[in-house]
Amino acid sequence: MEAVLWQTLAGTRGGPNRARIIRALDARPRNANRLAEDLDLAYNTVRHHLDVLEDNDIVTSADESYGAVYLPSERARQHWDTVEDIISQVEQ
Repeated sequence: MEAVLWQTLAGTRGGPNRARIIRALDARPRNANRLAEDLDLAYNTVRHHLDVLEDNDIVTSADESYGAVYLPSERARQHWDTVEDIISQVEQ
């Protein structure tokens, strides 16, 4: 999982935005529209990053419907020290 976290959050051009999203979801679970507003990102950008994060089991959604609420996955929580390390490096 640590390799997946590093690749997804730091190893790609979209990593910094994914790091912002995971940090925001840690503070408060929310849907894609709210994330887009709170992070001042385009909705489609947030949707793309959420799909990548969900495909890599870093976030999970409460359900599959429109307006689904996202939060960090249990697997990501088990490696939260790594997540924090990556976020601190990406934000520099």
